[in-house]
Amino acid sequence: MKELKALLIIVFFTLVTYWGVEPFAHSKMHAHVEPADFEFKDLDAMTSDIKGGSVEAGAELVQSNCTACHGIKSQGLEAPMDAVDAAAAYGVVPPDLSTSGILYDDKYLAAFIKNPTKAALVEHKFPEGGSKMHPMPSYDWMSGAEIDSIVKYLKSIAPAKLTNKEVFVDACQRCHGLKYADMAKRTMGAKTPLANISTYMGSTPPDLSQYIRSRGEHYINTFVNNPQKLLHGTAMPRVGLSEKSQEQLLEYLIEVGDSSKPKREALGINVIIFFIVFAFVAYLWKNKIWSRVH
Repeated sequence: MKELKALLIIVFFTLVTYWGVEPFAHSKMHAHVEPADFEFKDLDAMTSDIKGGSVEAGAELVQSNCTACHGIKSQGLEAPMDAVDAAAAYGVVPPDLSTSGILYDDKYLAAFIKNPTKAALVEHKFPEGGSKMHPMPSYDWMSGAEIDSIVKYLKSIAPAKLTNKEVFVDACQRCHGLKYADMAKRTMGAKTPLANISTYMGSTPPDLSQYIRSRGEHYINTFVNNPQKLLHGTAMPRVGLSEKSQEQLLEYLIEVGDSSKPKREALGINVIIFFIVFAFVAYLWKNKIWSRVH
């Protein structure tokens, strides 16, 4: 009976500490952050007039406005410059547009075409009238129908699906490496040369091989969707991935950086079962030993 009372006292003070003190401390040291917003509500006003376009018009607009910087390999159009020259010219290698239509959210893609600095939340890095220009020009002079046409065309040429690795390569590898994904051949380094990307970003983008473990899924999911929520003033742009693409990105980071996670989670259940059985056996053993004393 004494042991039970002691246990209840310990449980009581543990709960008081957890429910009374921990939430306050947690709120101070790790303030609440709104979850990822895959509806991109802040872009509603920018994209309210994006409608009425056509695939045919989009094909012409992309040819006349985009292919001077971007390649579209799925359509047989190579990038006009190689990675080294493109990085020297723009600070970062422009992406191939073959998968843009499936990779990015439609609303974000339209907003990015219209005003990339505002859509990507990097206006602090490229202020209007400032000396530093975003490598992607704004197309806010286009009508809503024209921007809608570009989005519809990019969606029409996009593949039906992407592998998890393809999502990372097309969405992240221009700036970030993932060396643990291919240690032998070293094919997963950042596409933009280090000197160029460091100058463009203001710092060196980290290799993401272990970020799934050092930061966690929730942090990365929120950060990619809106970096400013977690690191105000960062040069990291909002990527604008669709919810499906972002799920695939996280899956790939887990596959590379935390491949033992499924086994570890399965083992956890077995450990809990072991402790329950062990506690029951220990209780029986304790009763047996103390019965001799009493």
